[in-house]
Amino acid sequence: MKRCFIVLILMVFVLTVAGCEKEGTAEKAGKTFDKMLDSAKDKVNEATK
Repeated sequence: MKRCFIVLILMVFVLTVAGCEKEGTAEKAGKTFDKMLDSAKDKVNEATK
């Protein structure tokens, strides 16, 4: 029982680390969207000064 638990924990750890290595298209799109919103916010702040 203890061995199965250790194997399960190791598998979860490996899958978590492997899943975080590459940046997917959704994450890239999210970063682009965040940059676009920051730029728009800056322009609105400049226009309202």
